Amino acid sequence: MGKMAPAVPTSQRTIYRLLKQSEATWGAAPALHQPNGDGTYRTYSFIDYRRHAEEAAAGLRSLGIHKGDIVGLASETRAEFYLADLGIMVNGSISAAVYTSLPPAEQVKTLKACNPKAIFVENPKTLKSLLAAGLSGFPVQLFLLSGEAPGATTFQSILDAGRRAIAADPALLPQIESEVLPHDYGILYLTSGATGEPKMGLVTHNAMLANCECGPPALPVGNNDCILAFLPSAHITQRLIVEILMLRMGVQVFFSEGLSKMPIELRSVRPTFFVAPPRVWERVYSSITTEIRKKPAFVRRLFYMGLGVGSEAARARQQGRNPSPWIQSSLKFFDAVVFSKIRQRLGGRLRIAASGSAPLGTDLADFYASIGLPLVEGYGLTEGGVVCLNPIGNPRPGSIGKPLVGADLRLDSDGELLIRGEMIFSGYYQDADSTAVVLRDGWLHTGDLAEFDEDGFLYITGRKKELIVSSAGKKIYPSRIEVLFKLEPLVNQILLIGDRMPYVTALVTISPQAAEQLPGVRAGLSLAELSQHPAVLEEVKRIVQKVNRQLASFEQIRRYKILDREFTMDAGEITPTMKLRRGKVLDNFRTEIGELYQGPEDYA
Repeated sequence: MGKMAPAVPTSQRTIYRLLKQSEATWGAAPALHQPNGDGTYRTYSFIDYRRHAEEAAAGLRSLGIHKGDIVGLASETRAEFYLADLGIMVNGSISAAVYTSLPPAEQVKTLKACNPKAIFVENPKTLKSLLAAGLSGFPVQLFLLSGEAPGATTFQSILDAGRRAIAADPALLPQIESEVLPHDYGILYLTSGATGEPKMGLVTHNAMLANCECGPPALPVGNNDCILAFLPSAHITQRLIVEILMLRMGVQVFFSEGLSKMPIELRSVRPTFFVAPPRVWERVYSSITTEIRKKPAFVRRLFYMGLGVGSEAARARQQGRNPSPWIQSSLKFFDAVVFSKIRQRLGGRLRIAASGSAPLGTDLADFYASIGLPLVEGYGLTEGGVVCLNPIGNPRPGSIGKPLVGADLRLDSDGELLIRGEMIFSGYYQDADSTAVVLRDGWLHTGDLAEFDEDGFLYITGRKKELIVSSAGKKIYPSRIEVLFKLEPLVNQILLIGDRMPYVTALVTISPQAAEQLPGVRAGLSLAELSQHPAVLEEVKRIVQKVNRQLASFEQIRRYKILDREFTMDAGEITPTMKLRRGKVLDNFRTEIGELYQGPEDYA
């Protein structure tokens, strides 16, 4: 791990003091690595990190951006984003990042809604698209993180102006530091809007740093570790964990050039810590199993025998006992011949592989535990911070872990998870009514339904707003059932239906890549053609029947519809964090859903 920075005293909790504390601890050690596009990186030390953030803050002051002003950020995750983001917060301004995966018109709508004094944009190409989508004419200063464009100030110009201002006034930085207080707002988060219209959540400097102090007791990482950053910086997992907590812990951050290059980057960067949503872990699993299916029969048998041995060893560890001598010796063989090669795809050095932002699924967790890469699942939300994590050495599949130090969690009478602690947000921007709904008597009402087991591990069972109550009064938790499909490469997305209806149905989308691996399916067919192919129909039927055998009769899927397209963000059906907007899907596929409830009831 290396040496650890001391915690910022509670009375002094600001991002600026965290930055100074980290620089004092690690100094010239590497902090950020930004790709140059040719396989090399520009590296920033902790000294550079602090200096550039100070210059950015002073430069913003010289351009009339002051404490309390909101500054927008429309950029993919990169080193310049980190420097600008911290510069904004060092200045006492409020940083508001938008999801760049949203259509440009939606980004502009969101940026306008937060009334920014200025907006950082990633590059001239992004700026051009935002201007064409409605940003043109909006009275706001425009800054570019990279490149040049008419009417926009370059980031380098801001840094240069800041450097001059600091040199001209030695009291400027101490003045800025003294002005910003722990209870001042630092970040304005945009929620993903999975169950309604997106809202802006205000978070103070104290809340961010209080949440960071949950990290050292639970996460054994330091400056000898490195992480690959690729998640959108508008999301709390990226912003809090991969940006601010890594600054607190001294972990080196390598920035990805995009999902298409990530498989190569994982092998070259060789991260020791990696955080990804379940979708990424599902794709890795799907890629592995698809390749295995193409191998000779003896290779397939070897792989699945190894999984059986690995599963038994993982189960023994979870139960606190040693695997049998036969399992231990067999595991050494399978690890050398099979599992180590799989882990090598992820760089071969991963000590901590974490999953968050959506339920992982027990079967998927079991697979990774079996190959010697147990996934550590946690829990957090924009309004509440990151408050749960599984034990690093022995995570419990299906659980989000145990509450972190400083986070007080309890269940309401209806099973809703409530959170109390310094890390929770202050409220929604200019929306007192919505704030009053979720913040009551000091407790954050998360909207998630949960349960504790006898050992204190917490399990999310569903969302209150997504709970299906059948016409017979039976309660059905769709997310618990949908997660059972995560190990099926053919099923890309699935959404359960059945509220106030006599039985459960589902809308299903399929993966073209997995469909083309089925016997009799030729390459090049459209998704519409694949959705009606006999081999696809038969395989989906088998999968649904397999899942149904794990469910109570009232939970079982009686009918389903294979759609001829995926759920998409453009159609409003997917959030920027890849969650389904159930209400929008139900609206868009009203006709197909109606057909599922016509005629007599039957089984899938």
